[in-house]
Amino acid sequence: FNSEIVTKTIGSMQDAVDYVTWTFLYRRLTKNPNYYNLQGTSNVHLSEHLSEMVETVLGDLEESKCCQMTDEGDVSPLNLGMIAAYYYIQYTTIELIASSVTAKTKTRGVMEILSASSEFASLPIRHGEEKALRILSRNVTHKLPQSAQFHDSNTKALVLLQCHFSRTALSTDLRNDQKMILGESLPLIQAVVDVISSNGWLKPALAAMELSQMIVQGLWNKDHVLKQIPHFTKDIIDRCDAYEGEEPIESVFDILTLDDDVRNNLLRLPDDKMADVAVFCNNYPNVDISFEVQDADEVTAGDPVTMLVKLEREIDEEEMDEEEISQLGVVSAPLFPKEKREGWWIVVGDTKTNTLLSLKRISLQTTQKVTVEFLAPEEAGDYDLTLFCMSDSYLGCDQEYSIPLSVAVGESDDDDDDDDESDVESDAQ
Repeated sequence: FNSEIVTKTIGSMQDAVDYVTWTFLYRRLTKNPNYYNLQGTSNVHLSEHLSEMVETVLGDLEESKCCQMTDEGDVSPLNLGMIAAYYYIQYTTIELIASSVTAKTKTRGVMEILSASSEFASLPIRHGEEKALRILSRNVTHKLPQSAQFHDSNTKALVLLQCHFSRTALSTDLRNDQKMILGESLPLIQAVVDVISSNGWLKPALAAMELSQMIVQGLWNKDHVLKQIPHFTKDIIDRCDAYEGEEPIESVFDILTLDDDVRNNLLRLPDDKMADVAVFCNNYPNVDISFEVQDADEVTAGDPVTMLVKLEREIDEEEMDEEEISQLGVVSAPLFPKEKREGWWIVVGDTKTNTLLSLKRISLQTTQKVTVEFLAPEEAGDYDLTLFCMSDSYLGCDQEYSIPLSVAVGESDDDDDDDDESDVESDAQ
């Protein structure tokens, strides 16, 4: 019912009962009453059964804070319900996310919350897999929680996620299960980001965004950024680190700027693998970001602040045909099971207080302009806010900029003081 409540199809308990009467379930009730624990098939029995079922379901949704009900039986959606409906995830998952994330949650915590989602409860545990999972768990980067049980699907999801980041070899069945987990993970992470932003926490939101990059590229966030390039082994990365040219090789962009002979000597790859490297490096986003705070000299405490942000991909459009331009934003991710397009989170926050002030998620092909709005701090003074531009697909291309903001005393405070003084004067008279 959650999606129907969000779309206003269901606005009351009676609407929910009416909605069920149009489903196949309603037809089955009279055909197989014993299966559904009906006492009879009369209209009275059906009505009582439907009313009880609807009341139970709506009660569960209300308890998980997805909707709220009035004494008259009217139903309206809440923030968590809207997030669950938008990303098409189960209400039990959104309840788990909301109750688990805190202001101090790090990447590891987000990964454990993600793996505990109800969406993974259907993962099969085949004969002999418990032993295989136990063996795999001995070499994972983060130890499993003490409560972990290897016959539990959510434990399996946590182990396979860590195997993905460590690029551990798996059996065919486990590899297929891992692909299912990865395909389901991105909408869940986006829901986690939205729940965290609703609470106004900055660092946990950034940690969830990094987890999205890790899932798409199959790496830990502490791994070398060059490792996401296809066919880049530890030996190649070591040679790049040891390179003593004019500029050190620290990012994907540095690989592109090398002379051909230098690059060939460092990589030592055959032509077909070098072509894969070229495709990845050319797809890797090189984005220029500019921003401007509107009326920056007139910002007052507690008032809305508007900021214009412009993202522009650095490309030579004159040398590209229409098909190449249409393919801009397609992510090079050999280890991710689905085709994916780039997404970006534009975040404004205060790193000193761990406060997230504004968040927007956008897509980018060539150019994108975004209007970001947030409330100025309640107290007057000079603030150093930060603008983050976070990719959801690549490691090493995130950007952050300092936003100096001078906040003046709000006029409303002065007005209130004047009103108070006038009231005192009138009382004295």
